[in-house]
Amino acid sequence: MKFYTGCLFLFALQFLWAQDEQPPNIVFIIADDLGWGDVGFHGGNAPTPHLDRLAKESIELTEHYVAPVCSPTRVGLLTGRYWSRFGVTTPTNTRALPYDTVTLAKALKSKGYDTALIGKWHLGSKPEWGPNHFGFDHSYGSLAGGVTSWSHRYKVGPFTHTWHRNEELIEEEGHVTDLLTNEALEWIAGRSEKPFFLYMPYTAIHLPINEPQEWLDKVPESISSEIARQYAACVMHLDDSVGRILAALEEHGIRENTLFVFTSDNGGSTTTNNTQPYPPDDSPPGHLTASNAPFRGQKGSVYEGGTRVPTLISWPDKFTPRKESTPAVIIDWMPTFCQLVGYSSVKDLKWDGVDLSELLLKQKSIPDRSIYIPGPHWRAISLRKGDWKVVVSGEGEEQSKELFNLVKDPLEKLDLADRELARLIDMVSELEDFRRRDNDSVVN
Repeated sequence: MKFYTGCLFLFALQFLWAQDEQPPNIVFIIADDLGWGDVGFHGGNAPTPHLDRLAKESIELTEHYVAPVCSPTRVGLLTGRYWSRFGVTTPTNTRALPYDTVTLAKALKSKGYDTALIGKWHLGSKPEWGPNHFGFDHSYGSLAGGVTSWSHRYKVGPFTHTWHRNEELIEEEGHVTDLLTNEALEWIAGRSEKPFFLYMPYTAIHLPINEPQEWLDKVPESISSEIARQYAACVMHLDDSVGRILAALEEHGIRENTLFVFTSDNGGSTTTNNTQPYPPDDSPPGHLTASNAPFRGQKGSVYEGGTRVPTLISWPDKFTPRKESTPAVIIDWMPTFCQLVGYSSVKDLKWDGVDLSELLLKQKSIPDRSIYIPGPHWRAISLRKGDWKVVVSGEGEEQSKELFNLVKDPLEKLDLADRELARLIDMVSELEDFRRRDNDSVVN
C-alpha cells in the first residue's frame, strides 16, 4: 500500500510541476539573403562571434530548407504550408494571405502570447495588409521588402514610403539595422509576465547595403574591395544585433525559457548593390560578395545554395546542443511551436509542415516525408525524397530533369537522371502531385 501511495504522490507532484511550467518565449530571427558560407561557424570571412557562440549552445539544423526568395519563406513560416498553396512564389507587394488565415501569430495569441513583428513584412505593402491584421499586436519596420539603409525607402514606386509602426507610415533617423534592434530591445523591456513571440525578419544583408563607418572600420584588412568590406560590415553588424538581443534576454532573466531561432530567408545573392530602382542612398557600386559555399546555386535557385541556409535553435532549459542532420523546412515551425504551447485548431489548417518537437527535445526521428521546393513562377521546382533530389526546370521541349544523390553528392555536381530512370520517373510523378495541390488559398 505504501508503495502505491508513494507512486501516486510522485505522479501528482510531476503533474503539478507540469502545470506550473511556463510556456516558452519565442524569438525568431530571419536574416535577409544570408548565405550558408557567410557566417563564421561555416568558414565565413567576416567575424560573427555572437552567432559562433550561439552555434556552440544550439541545435544546428544542418539541412534546413527555405524558399529560394523572401516572401515565400515568410508565408511558409507563418502558415505551416508551402507558399505555393497561396500562389506566392516570388516577392510580393500585394496581399499574400487571406485575412482569415490562421497564422502562427494568431495561434500563439490565442494561447495568451504577446506578439510582435519587428523588421521586414513583405506580404502586403499597404498598412491595411500589414502584420497587425494577421495576429501581431505590435509591428514596426518595412511593410515592403529591403530598404535603403539610412532613408528607409523601398524601390521607387507606390510602396517607396514603407517604414511604419502599427499601420502608421513614419519617418525616423538612423541605420536600418540599429532601428530594428533598438525597437526590439525596447519591446522586450516592456513585457509583462505573459509569454511572447518576437518575430524579427531583419533587412540585413539585403541590398542596397550602406554600412556605418564604425562597422567598416572593424572589417578585417584581408577584405580589400569596397563592396566586399560593405558586405562584411553588414554581416558583422547583424551579428552584433543578435548578440544585443541575446544579452537583453539574459538581463531580464528570461533567456533560459526562451526558444531562440536564427535562420535566413534564402541563399545569398551576388547581384549588383545599387542598380535596382531604389532612391539614392550613397550605396557603393559592385556585386555583392555573398558566399553559399560549398553549395551550388544562390538566391532564386532551387539548388542547395539557394534553399539550404544556416539555422540555429536554442532553448537552454530544454535543448541539448548538437548538430542535427534530419532535413527540416521553414513550414515545420508552425506545427512545432503550436505543439509546444498546446495549441490545436478547430478546423483543418492543411499544414504541409511536421512537428519537430520530439526530434528537438528527445532526438526521436520523424516520419519520412518528401520536401517540395517550388521556385519563382514554378520555373524550377525541386523535390527531396530521402537521400535523393530531383530538379525540374523549364517547360515543354525546353524542360530539363536532373537527379542527385545528396548524401554522396551534396554539391549537386553529378546528374544521375539517365542512370536512375525509374527513380526519376517516380519522383517527377510525386512532384507533379505536390504541384496539383497548389493555389488552393489564393487571395481573391
